[in-house]
Parts: sequence; C-alpha cells; structure tokens
Amino acid sequence: ALDRLAAAADSAAQAKPNDANALYAAAQAQLIRAQVAMELRDKNAARSAAEDGIRSAEKAVALKPGSGEYHRILGTLCGQVIPANVLAGMKYGRCALDEVNKAVELAPNAAEGYLSRAVGNYYLPASFGGGPELALKDIDKALQLDSKDADIWLWKGIILRKLNRNAEARQALQKSLALHPARVWAKQQLEKTPEK
Repeated sequence: ALDRLAAAADSAAQAKPNDANALYAAAQAQLIRAQVAMELRDKNAARSAAEDGIRSAEKAVALKPGSGEYHRILGTLCGQVIPANVLAGMKYGRCALDEVNKAVELAPNAAEGYLSRAVGNYYLPASFGGGPELALKDIDKALQLDSKDADIWLWKGIILRKLNRNAEARQALQKSLALHPARVWAKQQLEKTPEK
C-alpha cells in the first residue's frame, strides 16, 4: 500500500514539476516508506526510498527555499540513507545536518524540526558534535511545542534508554503508546527497555 501511495505521489509530482507542494508530498511519501523499511530492518529498501525522496525534496526546496518543513524533509531523508551505507555518511551527513538546522532556523516553533534534529544528534557521535545529551535537549524542546506527538515521546524513550535512564525511558515509551497504541516499533522499544 505504501509503495502504491508513493508511486502515485511521484506521478503527481512528475506531472507538476514546478509545484512545490506536489514535490513535497512525493518526498513525504518516500520518507514514510524509508521509516517503515528501517523499522522492518530492511536497510536497502530504506536507502532506496530515501534516495528517491531526496530528489523530490531537493526540487521542493529549490522552489520554496523559505519553507522550514521542506528543509526538514530533505534533511531527514538524507539521514535515512546513512544506516544502509555508513560510507554514505560522508555525502549525506552534511546534508542531513545542514538541512535540519535550516528547518529549525526557519520554523523555530515547529516541533518536527526539533524532533528531526534530535534523531540526527542521537545517531551522530558526541565526538562529531552530536550525542544523546544534545538529542535530549531537542526532544524536550519538541515536547514543549507539542506534547501530544507520539513520535516525540517514542524518541525520548529511546534517547533516555541510551543514557541508561531506563525507568524514565519506559515512562516516555508508555506515553507514546498511549497516544498511538498500534505503533509496533514503540511496543518493541518498550519490550527491550529494562525496568531499571
């Protein structure tokens, strides 16, 4: 179903190559495909979907460079490529970092930008300027802006677990599941988080 939706969004974007909204929709559909593929541990499918999405996102950003959301989608897609090919981090890591930072700059009241930056910092080693402590600051800012977003709570739990704050991590993951009870990945994260 996701493949069909993404293909339809891509076709709509190709039919309207100067429509930033259509390009954004195509990029967003590929981002969802990439996220689901990663949760299913299919790194190659995630990479392929992310690379397809990057092309649409780059065009959307070129048409509307003042949109923080378009920069966020582009940066998030660049980050989705890296787990499948660590060497791609050299090419896509800078894109991910720059675009998500631009998104936060352009839309400082959008929780999604802080969430995307938190995820990036979670994966970026502290020796390269990232780390879980920095990620947690962005997650807390995202929660100040939108405390009802299940994904923000999910990532808060993952980050807290990385910091060995397991009891707090479990609370955050339980909050995520209360907001989105059908989210399988959140259930898996809760199951693998020790109680203490």
